[in-house]
Amino acid sequence: MHVEFPVISFICCLLVLAPLPWHWRAGTVPTIAITIWLFLGNLINGVNAIVWGDDAIVRIPVWCDITTKIAIGSDFALPAAILCLCIQLEQVSSTRQVQTSLADKRRRQVWNSILCFFLPIVYMALHYVVQGHRFDIVEGFGCRPQIYNSIASIFILWVPALVISLAAGIYSALALHHFWIRRITFERHLQSKNSALTSGHYFRLMAMALLQIFWSVVITALNMWFTMKKGLRPWISWEDVHVNFGRIGQSPRILIPDNIYLYTYALWWTVPLSSIMFFAFFSFGREAMKEYAGCIRWFRRVVLRCPERPTKAIRAGMLPSFVGRDANVIKLPRISRGSFPDLGPNEPTTPSATAVDSEFSCPSQSGKDTHDEESVCPSYYGTDSALTHTSSFRDEFRLLVSERSPISPSRPMSFPSFFSRSSSR
Repeated sequence: MHVEFPVISFICCLLVLAPLPWHWRAGTVPTIAITIWLFLGNLINGVNAIVWGDDAIVRIPVWCDITTKIAIGSDFALPAAILCLCIQLEQVSSTRQVQTSLADKRRRQVWNSILCFFLPIVYMALHYVVQGHRFDIVEGFGCRPQIYNSIASIFILWVPALVISLAAGIYSALALHHFWIRRITFERHLQSKNSALTSGHYFRLMAMALLQIFWSVVITALNMWFTMKKGLRPWISWEDVHVNFGRIGQSPRILIPDNIYLYTYALWWTVPLSSIMFFAFFSFGREAMKEYAGCIRWFRRVVLRCPERPTKAIRAGMLPSFVGRDANVIKLPRISRGSFPDLGPNEPTTPSATAVDSEFSCPSQSGKDTHDEESVCPSYYGTDSALTHTSSFRDEFRLLVSERSPISPSRPMSFPSFFSRSSSR
């Protein structure tokens, strides 16, 4: 039993679901389809590895009937979703006028839904044409779809997937060509097209599309080659192909050749690797980080019942720069000593006025009145007496301060630098 199979499968289920919320909100049908089909593929692989890890006994035939059809449909659906994505990228990067109304967006979503979900269902139904018996069970891997290898199987199962992958490659090449032409102004071009894509998101989509196209073509071609390397079986009639259709093939490990077992083992890893690539392209962007933070906050609030954490500013007790920690004090920018004139002898002797006088008055000189500004600081105030009498202005400013914000007696008030003595010159 491969113990790592169920673990890796269920981890990949969670990985592909991680970017689903913002793709769902954006209404991007191709990426939603890729998420759904990869999730189903990983879920099927995980359950099969648990149920048939040590044997090939028939246990849940209905499960195998459903999952083998889903496996066939995903071989068509994933290239189809990549094709829709490349068409959208080519339209965004081109200079053609693309309709962006709500009705046009809905029509595009309907078309993408048909290509990504309805046509794969038709593809599943067509598999019955080349289905020789019900299904196979391989020890360690579980249910596997059965294909009657013939000319009909090539055109029904293999050619459509290859054609869609090649068409997606053509559209991706056109998108790269449009980007190269206007690579310098590409961000401005996206804005002019009224697209919600940023250049970074565009590049992630384009890189993922190119990698998935290459990956899909290689896997489909190798699967074709390995399945048909022993030659094609003749298509005689419908009855000949579907004779004893209810038979279920069982393949224990001891009866499987080593080369076929290694091929089946390598083929099993294609779905987890596709899931990891999808997760790597979409789960480390700015949108993903915001979504992760929101999920963590929801888990803490709803599941753990933890209160909301305060922001850093509130937690540190930070207030706006013009408000001090004391609610009655306004902290104004500090200026140098002696930069504002004395408030005059008519001012009431309050602690705040005394503090202002003691901090901003000029040094007194012997035998001179400290309230005579020109005699105390003549070099500072100048000789023009018309500019030095500022008592009315000082009174108005003091009245404004006393009405708006009372000054703490224990702390001197600092005036802004634009009220310094140099403003009187």
